[in-house]
Amino acid sequence: MDYTPQDEALIAARFDSLLASCEKICRTDEDWAMIRRAFSVAKDAHKGVRRRSGEPYITHPIAVAQICVDEIGLGVKSVVASLLHDVVEDTDLGLDDISRMFTPKIASMVDGLTKISGVFNNESISEQAETFRKMLLTLLDDVRVVLIKIADRLHNMRTLGSMPPEKQIKITSETLFLFAPLAYRLGLHAIKSELEDLSLRYRFPEQYAEIEAKLEAAKKKRVKVMERFDEPIVKSLRENGVEFEISERVKSVYSVWRKMQQKQISFEEIYDLFAVRIIFSPSPVIPEKTQCWFIYELVTDLYPSRPDRLRDWITFPKPNGYEALHTTVMGPEGLWVEVQIRSERMNAVAERGVAAHWKHKEAPEDEVASDEKFDAWLSRIRDALSSPTEDAVDFLDNFQKSLYTSEIVVFTPKGEDRKLLKGSTVLDFAYDIHSKLGASAIGAKINHKIESIYTVLSSGDQIEVLTSNSARPTPEWLDHVVTTKAKHHIKNYLRKTGQSNIERGKILFETRMAELGIAPSGRVFRKLLPAYGSPTKDEFYKNLGAGTISLDGLQDILRQNAASKLLKFWTLFQSDNDSEEEDSVPEEMVVAECCIPIPGDDVTGYRDPHTGKIFVHKTSCNELMRLASQHGKNIVTGIRWSSHKAMSFLSVINVQGIDRIGILLDLVGVITGELGINIRGLQIQSHDGIFEGEISLYVANTSDLNALIAKIKKIKGVDKAQRING
Repeated sequence: MDYTPQDEALIAARFDSLLASCEKICRTDEDWAMIRRAFSVAKDAHKGVRRRSGEPYITHPIAVAQICVDEIGLGVKSVVASLLHDVVEDTDLGLDDISRMFTPKIASMVDGLTKISGVFNNESISEQAETFRKMLLTLLDDVRVVLIKIADRLHNMRTLGSMPPEKQIKITSETLFLFAPLAYRLGLHAIKSELEDLSLRYRFPEQYAEIEAKLEAAKKKRVKVMERFDEPIVKSLRENGVEFEISERVKSVYSVWRKMQQKQISFEEIYDLFAVRIIFSPSPVIPEKTQCWFIYELVTDLYPSRPDRLRDWITFPKPNGYEALHTTVMGPEGLWVEVQIRSERMNAVAERGVAAHWKHKEAPEDEVASDEKFDAWLSRIRDALSSPTEDAVDFLDNFQKSLYTSEIVVFTPKGEDRKLLKGSTVLDFAYDIHSKLGASAIGAKINHKIESIYTVLSSGDQIEVLTSNSARPTPEWLDHVVTTKAKHHIKNYLRKTGQSNIERGKILFETRMAELGIAPSGRVFRKLLPAYGSPTKDEFYKNLGAGTISLDGLQDILRQNAASKLLKFWTLFQSDNDSEEEDSVPEEMVVAECCIPIPGDDVTGYRDPHTGKIFVHKTSCNELMRLASQHGKNIVTGIRWSSHKAMSFLSVINVQGIDRIGILLDLVGVITGELGINIRGLQIQSHDGIFEGEISLYVANTSDLNALIAKIKKIKGVDKAQRING
């Protein structure tokens, strides 16, 4: 179907807007000609095709190209690849055609942006994971491909309202699991925040709107306070000849929501909603680092600082290249305020991440000028992708885990600094130096003191690895490393050895079960085999012995108790796309042990591809987000609670406070006496006048649970009470 005159006018207006943005990147007539040619090819290829929103499809690649220019800062080849990014996938044009009409490099970029189709890794059951792996592996050749893919995802998120609920869950899960962390790792802070906010807006619209309104109200109330805070800083900076801009930063809706979820606190209990950002024009004769500390001293001369909140990301930048000096000071009316200090260059890197290196160095788009810190950072990213032969799901999980992880800086005996992921052990350090050193490690001298190879390292440690020719990697090592490089080399060794993986796995399993005081039985294996995706015991032992699975979470799996037994049936409403009516179809389902939803929680199902069972998760569950990002076709939406099928559900509350005589009696009195709730288990520990404990109990729904928590918080001495299993 041809486009209407109104469609043609819309397309022309969008393309004119893109051309206006391209004025800052086009240097030659050939640049302009190539962009116009790409637009013409894409428009013809997508002729008559519309997006779900009803707009002509060509408006999407135009929007992606404009994001690449305006919001990421990429150049001409990236614009051309953006305009063509769906052509090969959706039309008869092939990569050879693209190479002939443009350049082999642009064809290579388009290939990296094209979804996988046809043959997949036989070991993988996730087309999504295979597609993401293909995209991420382009980091080995051209980081621009991933930047364009992030721009593509950003535009899709901005237009997500036209998609059905199950697609929204899949897309927002992918976004939170991979694209937002990837944007963070590539230094695209603004895009990362928008991706997170949009995901929350579509997953939990009511909570999003509530937090957004509260942020706006809080901002209005604090304007005068912040003006009073800024005034003496502005005066001091001017008196000392600093050229600067000062602005306020408001915490994003998603980051507020995440903090409320993680710490189980209310909006009113979050104190760091606002920050002040000082961006200065550096003097050419004074190092930027010196100027940052000078401004820091000016600020802390005016306001007392919290020493524990000083963050020096100038000496050791973040893994994504972020450099700045952060401090938290006491402002007017007892208000803690974070102050961020950056140079103009640091700010450019903070806003545009990797792409800022092209702009800052004034290098051609194909050649990022040499930058030692940037090259080292990209090298670590590539290192995380060094095992393309492993299962795609494992590959994606390992890569995702590395994206948000903080780094530590440690030193070799000769004083060479090495950056590792936070939580790294001696083994990680040894493998980071060389695979042979890791494989032969038996211990280490950390700051001249002998320690185990399993010792977790801290920033500033100096490590000398101790080795033995008889040392060999064991499956247990996999439980004591966090870096992809170490895991890759250990797994490779275990796969190549002639030892029986089945026998080794059996020994590991029986040893662990003995530690737990549990005898292996048919009942135990009926729980374990589906949980670990193993059809037989031998398969389970083999995977365990090879190190491809671990016994992390074993207790949780074995602890499948009354929480899942109490609810035998749920009611599943499956909507017909062609009808507004819903059919109620009862299916037997299983409560997900990772989050243990109870009536009142928003829930979503995941159909296990091996057993066909539907595991029901809280919609906000991190494990559900991971599953939806890799196996979106198995997501089951429209699940509703059936009020007549069960009476109570297991939940766990963490309680902390000031210890006193009678506190335990008061807790039990409120729970069982006043509210009549059955306690399953209670564990309280007290030390130095402080108590902390966990209470397992049965409740009917989230309303009852929230009412109980509110009552507990009113008990004298109780400082905190929160749900910890979801």
